[in-house]
Amino acid sequence: MAPARERGGRAVSERGSVGIAVAGAVLIGALTALQARINGSLGAEVGDGIVAAAISFSSGLVILIALSLVVPEGRRGFGRLVAGIRSRSVPPWMLLGGLAGAFTVASQGLTVATIGVALFTVGFVAGQTTGGLVLDRVGFGPAGVVPVTVRRVVGAVLAIAGVVVCLSGDALGGVPLWMLIVPAVAGAGVAWQQGTNGRLRVRVESPLTATLVNFIGGTVVLVIAAVIHVGVVGAPRAIPTAPWLYLGGAVGVVYIFLSAVVVRRTGVLLLGLGSVVGLLSTSVLLDALWPAPAAPSTPVALLAAVVAIAGVVVAAVPWRRRRRS
Repeated sequence: MAPARERGGRAVSERGSVGIAVAGAVLIGALTALQARINGSLGAEVGDGIVAAAISFSSGLVILIALSLVVPEGRRGFGRLVAGIRSRSVPPWMLLGGLAGAFTVASQGLTVATIGVALFTVGFVAGQTTGGLVLDRVGFGPAGVVPVTVRRVVGAVLAIAGVVVCLSGDALGGVPLWMLIVPAVAGAGVAWQQGTNGRLRVRVESPLTATLVNFIGGTVVLVIAAVIHVGVVGAPRAIPTAPWLYLGGAVGVVYIFLSAVVVRRTGVLLLGLGSVVGLLSTSVLLDALWPAPAAPSTPVALLAAVVAIAGVVVAAVPWRRRRRS
């Protein structure tokens, strides 16, 4: 039996590791909000959200292909991926995470320029939180079955309460219902995507390769959709020249890579809750600096972020009962 000091040291180390993972989840949310603003702005400038999404994903794919060729881990991971597909140890469904990513990026390009990042988060968080609860309960993520404890349920409820706070403003007057439904579906898809990419990462032993697979699938789907859409409605009205509008793909590479690493430690739900903090906090800042026509007021969005952060604290911090002497 290990000495008490050794067990205590391991416990402190484990808590620190989980804390770093939760901080990574918050960063993922912040990057998601930043990507939403970039892709939404690109969609508005191009006048076509689907074409903007295809541009964003394609740029991310180019970055990942270059990294996979240069980094030894990327080459080894790709080799394991090919071997896994041939031996069927990597099932086809593990290659489909990019579909959810493609839908998310497309929904950003179609809605964010109108409703703002914070209001986009309303639907996205609701879908992601609910999806995370269900997926953790059935053991879909790489961490296996993660119990849906009272703390996790309360944390999820508080995260959704933050969403409800966003709805309390007057911004929804002229917003079409589909602009909230689409982000909710995207949020549920991202919860599934995070679990899928995490499991693929375990199989190929490379977050870089898991992210590459995600971008290959998403790019193929979006390019096909963009070609069909252009054939129906015509070419975009303009090609913007501002370089920052084309950084959405690079930002996506970073946060999907982080998701594949972090989800193994946090589980799908806690990853989703942590990302809610970064997502809401960053969206408040972005909407305050660059307000959209239907964005909620800064005080309303700030209050929503505080409530959601409380949810993450409840879900993540292992509160201990005091022993009675």
